[in-house]
Amino acid sequence: MKNLWIAADVLLTGAGVLLASMLWSAHRVTVKRQHMSVSTDADEELTVFFISDIHRRRVPGRLLRKVRSSGKPVDLVIIGGDLAEKGVPEQRVQRNVERLAGLGPVFYIWGNNDREIGEERIRAIIAESGGKVLDNESVRLPGHPDWIISGADDPSSGNANITKTASFSGAYMHQLIAVHNPSSFRKFLDLTAPSLLVGGHTHGGQIRFGPFGMQPRGKFKELGSHAELISNGFGTTLVPLRFGAPPETHLITVQYKKRSGRKQHEHY
Repeated sequence: MKNLWIAADVLLTGAGVLLASMLWSAHRVTVKRQHMSVSTDADEELTVFFISDIHRRRVPGRLLRKVRSSGKPVDLVIIGGDLAEKGVPEQRVQRNVERLAGLGPVFYIWGNNDREIGEERIRAIIAESGGKVLDNESVRLPGHPDWIISGADDPSSGNANITKTASFSGAYMHQLIAVHNPSSFRKFLDLTAPSLLVGGHTHGGQIRFGPFGMQPRGKFKELGSHAELISNGFGTTLVPLRFGAPPETHLITVQYKKRSGRKQHEHY
């Protein structure tokens, strides 16, 4: 009997330690730095900060300090969907966006949970911070006229229009595609030739044991003609725990290589 009590005590202690570790992991603040290069005639490099799946978390000052510690100005901030979910106080969402807007111009795309607090409130919060909601459209990047950014609505809304999102009535050299759900990547690649695609949604599985998880781990990879980023995301959903898939944000530096001649894309 005594051995059973000892075994139970060991199991409870182990469970408590594991739970504490999962809670701690869910609140980590990490900025992953990724690099890629493209051919262009421009002189300046492009720096992109990407954060997705904030859900219930607060954006802390230490995250902003880590981003700024690189010493590079951020050309744009992409909020990759699931900025909020049902039950998140509006003031918290507003404060999070204000903080992110302090890093650089904000571009926002819809996630599958955002409209749970009201579409008009999300639109108003983004607008109040000087940001841009990408509604199945492409626009030029400020300060980088060779680039366009294309953002699609989340498929769960029934409003996603990938063909419309991928198109642009003008000349450009490089396209950055931002979606919440990376399952859309392949559909875009069938229509256009982007230089970079970014997405979140999967949380990297959120709770995984080694190679086993509900979703693959997030990753950044270069595939010859383009690069793809799938992020583990910043927050959590359902339970405020993580294991084997720590939260992450991303600072992507796109370095420019001089090229001979100038090839541009035209979409109509």
